[in-house]
Amino acid sequence: MTEEPSSTPRVETVVKPDPTLDAKVIDIAIRLGVLGLFAYFSLQLVAPFFLFLVWAVVLTVALYPVFDWLVARLGGRKVLAAVLITLCCLAIVIGPVAVLIVSLVDTLQGWYHGMANGVLKLPPLPEKLAGLPVVGAKISEFWQLAGQGLEQLLAKVGPTLVPAGSRILGVLASLSGSVLFFIVSIILAGCLFVPAPSLAKGSKLFADRIIAPRGSEFVDLAGATIRNVSRGVIGVAVVQGLLTGIVLIAFSVPLAGVLTFVALILCIIQIGPALVIIPTIIWAWSSWELVPALLFTVLMVPVMLIDNVLRPILMSRGLNVPMLVILIGVLGGTIAYGLIGLFLGPVILAVFYELIIAWVKAGEKRPPEVTTLPDR
Repeated sequence: MTEEPSSTPRVETVVKPDPTLDAKVIDIAIRLGVLGLFAYFSLQLVAPFFLFLVWAVVLTVALYPVFDWLVARLGGRKVLAAVLITLCCLAIVIGPVAVLIVSLVDTLQGWYHGMANGVLKLPPLPEKLAGLPVVGAKISEFWQLAGQGLEQLLAKVGPTLVPAGSRILGVLASLSGSVLFFIVSIILAGCLFVPAPSLAKGSKLFADRIIAPRGSEFVDLAGATIRNVSRGVIGVAVVQGLLTGIVLIAFSVPLAGVLTFVALILCIIQIGPALVIIPTIIWAWSSWELVPALLFTVLMVPVMLIDNVLRPILMSRGLNVPMLVILIGVLGGTIAYGLIGLFLGPVILAVFYELIIAWVKAGEKRPPEVTTLPDR
């Protein structure tokens, strides 16, 4: 006996689109579009001041421990402490530049009048310089020409000096623009000291919304990295520049102020003072007696190498990020973005390093998947 197939009709379920869901999607898309439009125009408005704001934030984070210490000494008067730190920073930026420009102008004017009137005479060329291979003859010829008077010297080297002079003027103009840039950034930083705790709290809340639950930890890491880079780069550069200037002035080296300023800039941009110290040592050995030249060299060589000892100690203090990551960030940021990259490079690389480590550790904590074979 066979069963007949059931004659029950087959029912197919048709899912109708939910108009409420479509309305929500459209509503979210419109909101995101309006928000993106406002964000675009806001960034366009802030873009001209972006570098000023970044530098102001860097200076505020780097100097906030000093601000906190000063507030405690002044009985809680935060505005007075912010004004004092701002004035000190302005004096540090403006003072050396003003002294350098005045000294350079006076020196050049004295040389010009002395050579034009025939009063300024060059000393005899040291025999060691004249006897140098390849360049000794050219140095001797130039020295003799310079000793004959200003007119003969300008007639000989004038066409060569014109392009160099235009480049020097360009560098001086760039230096003036940089000084003005730092002045504006310092004033903005002075305005950020008082509301800094509220801004830091808001930054942590914003970071938690993006990189939960470790957003606030990454903000603290960025602040610690900025402070360590400030101590390890700017602090060491100031120490090297100061020691270089002290030794140059103590030994009465000509143009000691200019050489000190150049050494300081080279230290800040991570080249080091060797480009100033090594030629000065060579000049000392060719111009001085054995004992002062030897003593000058013994003092200058440790000054030239002191950053290799101080920088790792200061930059790695209080950070779990390896020193190599910080150094790569400093050098790479400086090459890619200039002086501001000196701080942005290590911050970005340190945060990225911590993100990678957190991602790897999260994978290690995940329990392994157990695969069961079916019974046969």
